[in-house]
Amino acid sequence: QVQLVESGGGLVQAGGSLRLSCAASGRTFSSYAMGWFRQAPGKEREFIGAITRSGGSTYYADSVKGRFTISRDNAKNTVYLQMNSLAPEDTAVYYCAADPTLHTLVVFTTDKDTTVEVWGQGTQVTVSS
Repeated sequence: QVQLVESGGGLVQAGGSLRLSCAASGRTFSSYAMGWFRQAPGKEREFIGAITRSGGSTYYADSVKGRFTISRDNAKNTVYLQMNSLAPEDTAVYYCAADPTLHTLVVFTTDKDTTVEVWGQGTQVTVSS
């Protein structure tokens, strides 16, 4: 099982950009599909997007499509979330997650019987207006 550590969060003005990184320990990183989620105060965790084990395919929530991009570097055991055109409603704690199955990541927030194998500790992103 991998362990995940996010970094790159912070305070940014509306319209700005941030890139989050999620570094994984262990030799099995390429065995996991990776996902990004976020949770704002008082709200449920929201799926942002996910990437396949090879990095060949990505999936995004409609709320971030066209603004956020997920990529991964299996040689560096790292997955990235590039966030552009940030808005105050993007303010949240951002989490990366790993699961052997991409489908699990995609349906996690809609299927309460689904369990994601590994979560990071989260990193705060605050977008000021």
